[in-house]
Amino acid sequence: MLYLTRRETFNAAHKLHIAEWSDEKNLAVFGKCSNRNWHGHNYELFVTVAGQPDSVTGFVMDAKQLSNIMKKEIVDQVDHQNFNIDVEWVPKGMQPTTENLLILFWDRIEQHINSIGEAKLYSIRLRETENIYAEYFGPTGRK
Repeated sequence: MLYLTRRETFNAAHKLHIAEWSDEKNLAVFGKCSNRNWHGHNYELFVTVAGQPDSVTGFVMDAKQLSNIMKKEIVDQVDHQNFNIDVEWVPKGMQPTTENLLILFWDRIEQHINSIGEAKLYSIRLRETENIYAEYFGPTGRK
């Protein structure tokens, strides 16, 4: 099995906040991420597909096709947006954590990737800062 990973970047804002909690509790749990005036990140999105190289092209998947899917289904819709209020497919009231965003991203791209050739979506990683990222390997147990 071979793995191909494509990276795309975007900038987006969010706020982690539970309305029923006091500002003090939100600050204690979410820290600066609960800033009432939002805050933003320069995100890096990594999508990895798995498969065998095509006998003619040598590609597991055409990296340009992978980039196009990532841009159309995710990056173009979230870049310079606020996850809490601007992105239609982020459920209202959901905490737009890196972890929750990965699940939403997977659901947006899986069928598009898996319908092209033999490669299958293997994992997605979202880097929020240079020190924090989450990685998701699919909905095991969710379906």
